[in-house]
Amino acid sequence: MTPAKPAFPAPDHDHGRCTADALDHAEHVCAQRAQKFTPLRRQVLQALLSSHRPLGAYEVIEELAKAAPRPAPITIYRALDFLIANGLVHRIESRNAYLACAHDHDTTALVAFLICERCGAVGEVPAAPIAESLRAAAGASGFVPKLSVVEITGTCAHCQKAA
Repeated sequence: MTPAKPAFPAPDHDHGRCTADALDHAEHVCAQRAQKFTPLRRQVLQALLSSHRPLGAYEVIEELAKAAPRPAPITIYRALDFLIANGLVHRIESRNAYLACAHDHDTTALVAFLICERCGAVGEVPAAPIAESLRAAAGASGFVPKLSVVEITGTCAHCQKAA
């Protein structure tokens, strides 16, 4: 069994390698699903991979506008929708922002987002036990959930050490 990937990468990690691995993962997922990983979709994912912080759609537009003509918001939202549908990006509801995901999990799997209030980084951890409890509670009430998002704010270990 391989050790779990840390929720937050070390501040001195090889971010170039991290980004390249995430792009390779995206290419593999799209190829496996016979989906087109277009240049725009790649650029949007690369913009989100520029840090381990969530970005709003207009921040993605600003990032892309540094190297090419400013894309129309609708094209960015469509690319984000595609990336979300394929499990390559998550939407951080409380921030109205998007986070690249290089984890290999089912797009319906519930994850919990750990949001550092100091540095803004977001970690992702599996939340299957929480999901089962929520499903049971909802089912007992006759409620059929459409979307479950677990976001926990606090301070990451790296910021705690730096304090």
